[in-house]
Amino acid sequence: MTIPKRKSYRNFIYIYRYEKFFYQEGCRLIAGVDEAGRGCLAGPIVTAAVILPKNYKIEFIDDSKKISAKLREELYERIIKDAIEVQTVFISAAEIDKSNVYQATITSMKQVISQFEKKPDHVLVDAMPIYNFHCESSPIVRGDIKSVSIMAAAIVAKVTRDRYMAEMEILYPGFQFSKHKGYGTSEHLQELQTHGVTPIHRLTFAPCQSRSKYVQMSFLDFDQSFWTQSEGILKKV
Repeated sequence: MTIPKRKSYRNFIYIYRYEKFFYQEGCRLIAGVDEAGRGCLAGPIVTAAVILPKNYKIEFIDDSKKISAKLREELYERIIKDAIEVQTVFISAAEIDKSNVYQATITSMKQVISQFEKKPDHVLVDAMPIYNFHCESSPIVRGDIKSVSIMAAAIVAKVTRDRYMAEMEILYPGFQFSKHKGYGTSEHLQELQTHGVTPIHRLTFAPCQSRSKYVQMSFLDFDQSFWTQSEGILKKV
C-alpha cells in the first residue's frame, strides 16, 4: 500500500492514513486494537478494541503514554461516547503465568475482536500479527502513534487498567499500584522485598519468582461486584 509520510504526531493526514487506505479498499468498519500492562510485574493485561465513525476527528489524541493522565481521561470519555463500539478484555496474572505474556496478549486480542457485536471489516493492531483468525488484520509497528483507531484503543486500555490498579491498591495497601501501575519501578521492587507477592503478581516474572510469600487481603471496603473473574479472564461488569 502507498501511505503518506509522517509530518507530525498530531497531523490528521498522518494518523488517519491507514484508515483512509482501507476505507478506499471498500471497508466500512475498521477497528483498532491495543493492550496495556504487558510488561508489568503485577495486574492484568487489558486489551481494548475500538471502532470509530468514518472520518471521525478527535483533537489532542496522541501516544497514550506521552499525554497527561487528565487528558487521557478526557479522551477516554469522548471515545466511549462517540465510538461505534468499544470492547475490553482482561487477562489475569494467573492466566499469563499459565502460558506466557506473548500468547496471553494474542489470546486477549482475538477475544476482544470476537466480542464485537458489529463485525469489523478490518482490524489494525499495534505491532502484533494475529494468525489463524476469522477477521482480516494488519499489524502496524508503533501503531499507537500512527493510527487513530489504535491510538483510541490504547487510551481505552490504559485508562481502564489504571483505574483497575487503583482499586487494587485498596485491596493491597502496602503497594502503590495507583502510582506505578504494577510496573517494575524501584518503589515496586522495594514493596516486593518488604511484603512479598500478592495474588495479582505474575509469578513467572523474574522479580517475583524468588518471593513466594502472599500478603493477606485487606478487609477495607471494596466493591467486588465491580470485577468478575472466569477462567482467567477478568471483565468489568
